[in-house]
Amino acid sequence: MTRIKAFAIHLCISALIAVVVVSTMLFVWYPGAFFDAMGGNTLVMILVGVDVVLGPLITLIIFNPLKARHLIRLDLTIIGIVQAAALAYGVAIVAEVRPVYLVFTIDRFDLVAATDIKDEELAKVTRPEYRDIPWGKPRTVAAQMPADPNEQLRIIEAGANGADLQTFPQHYVPYEMLASAALARAKPLADLRKRHPEELAAIDKAVKETGRGDDGLRFLPLKARNQDQAVLLDAKTGAIAGFARVNPW
Repeated sequence: MTRIKAFAIHLCISALIAVVVVSTMLFVWYPGAFFDAMGGNTLVMILVGVDVVLGPLITLIIFNPLKARHLIRLDLTIIGIVQAAALAYGVAIVAEVRPVYLVFTIDRFDLVAATDIKDEELAKVTRPEYRDIPWGKPRTVAAQMPADPNEQLRIIEAGANGADLQTFPQHYVPYEMLASAALARAKPLADLRKRHPEELAAIDKAVKETGRGDDGLRFLPLKARNQDQAVLLDAKTGAIAGFARVNPW
């Protein structure tokens, strides 16, 4: 086997693994608009760099067909271990910052990553459906400000460090319970068009994907790690109808 052939085989195997990992990322952890909102492009580049590039490149550099067979096997084993460790590191990063909840809080939505929810807050959850951090697609919920003044103060103080109400899963409720409150806070799409006339094409595309017209939709801001967007709500029910990848502010 030549150096180039060894490189090509390794590259094909690495690419196949990358397709599986990236597909899981795109269709499960970062579906649809969440990919851009959470900086998916950067994460994909990390995965491609550590999996598709690193391993095959090392093979290209050190593979020597003149070596004894057992030494070639040893080299490839070491390369495989290094690549597997690098891939595990990349997947761990992707998993840690994956969005797990889309949370309505007072007058906007927030995309909450797995690392945003602390174990000590998770331990206080009483609703069984929110006791564990989801591993599947992000779930849509709402967060209610507690009635206890001491807890309110604790949340306000935590907000100074970036841990706002959306990161306290013990205060999550099904989104349907507060859908009417979200709708009451939502604004007509005419406001979004007026704010960003340069994004009319993107807004039109998002509206078309919902199967509704402007009159049948309202919007609220979505605050996310990488790209803020507009959440489109059904004008009658408050249900989430889609997302416009446009700055909502």
